[in-house]
Amino acid sequence: MKNKKNLRIVLLLAMIALNIGCDQVSKSIIRNKVDYNENINIIKDHFIITKVENTGAFLSAGNNLPDAVRFILLSILPIIVLGYALFYLLYKINLPRTIQIGMCFLIGGGIGNVYDRIIYGSVTDFLHIDFGLFRTGIFNLADVSIMIGIGILLVNSVLRKVPAKVEDVG
Repeated sequence: MKNKKNLRIVLLLAMIALNIGCDQVSKSIIRNKVDYNENINIIKDHFIITKVENTGAFLSAGNNLPDAVRFILLSILPIIVLGYALFYLLYKINLPRTIQIGMCFLIGGGIGNVYDRIIYGSVTDFLHIDFGLFRTGIFNLADVSIMIGIGILLVNSVLRKVPAKVEDVG
């Protein structure tokens, strides 16, 4: 039984590390190979790589806050929340597998962005999608991990609330 618990913890930590690793490797490549505001068209003008540094949160929210407030809100608070989430994930052994996977994506993406804030003072964003009606801000793979995690958790939540069909036995 203890081996099964240890294997679960190793697999969860590996999934988190994979999310962090993909994010950090992609950002390192962008930092070293792409100039600021350079546009590299991957799919015509629809999928573009462009390097920007974001000192705020999602879509630069909080970018103009005083440095101390921004550090507390975008570094210290997320570290506390991510630490609690990691503790909860590792020690709450009866979580459904989908919740565990969703939390790994959320935690991995969160750690990737917090790491950037602490080490570089900003987060490197570089992906932009523009299909006319559907247009994103510039984001990174940590943001993708976070959104996948949120999506998994939302789908899991909705599916758990949908009652199973009851067969008419009449």
